[in-house]
This record gives sequence, C-alpha cells and structure tokens, in this order.
Amino acid sequence: MIEPLYLVALWLTLGAGAFLVLLGLTGRAPSMISLGIAASVELLLAVQLAVSLGVVIGGQRAQVSTWEYFGYLLVALLVPAGGMVWALVERSRWSTLVLGASVLTVSVMLVRMWSIWSGTTIS
Repeated sequence: MIEPLYLVALWLTLGAGAFLVLLGLTGRAPSMISLGIAASVELLLAVQLAVSLGVVIGGQRAQVSTWEYFGYLLVALLVPAGGMVWALVERSRWSTLVLGASVLTVSVMLVRMWSIWSGTTIS
C-alpha cells in the first residue's frame, strides 16, 4: 500500500461520504451524481487493488498480515457496490443515506488496512 494513494483515498471517501449523507438528509433521491460519486470511490479502490498487487508481486509484504489486508480490500470493494445496488433498487432519500454510509464505511476500512499494512496501531 502506497501512503499517498491511501491518503487520497481516505480524504476522497470522507468527503464523498459526508456529501452523500448531506444529500440524503436534505431529501435527495439517488441520482447519477450520487451514483457517480460512489463509482469514483469504487474506481479508486480498484486502483488500490492493482497497486497493492503490484507492490506485493514486487516483494513487499504487509507488516501484520498480507492476507488480512487483501481481505479488507476485497470487502471494501463490495461495500460501495452494495450501496449502489441498494440505491438503484430503492429510489428514496434513505438510499442516498445508505450510499453515504457505505462510502464512510470504506474510509474506516482504509484506516484499518493502513494499520495492517504499516504495522501501526491507532490509539
């Protein structure tokens, strides 16, 4: 995991998640804008997966557990996808809130992935 990519992903997910929650609280139903925001998070996670695979193939390993790191990354890829499916099936303001919550969940998972990769603990 490369630190600059981690920081970009963390700030993107925090900003995007807060914006989507705000849209949901103002009563906005999911739109192409909200789905596009979640898709951009999904794209960034796919880039993170590709970079992480390249780094691991190059010989680096996570300080705690490489398997656990990739487990978190794969689940993080599924969370916004699930939120997008929810938003497409149920077109209400609550779906926009669920979409925001899914993106904010990814930000928490990114922090955990960084602690697994770098071996640092958060206190």
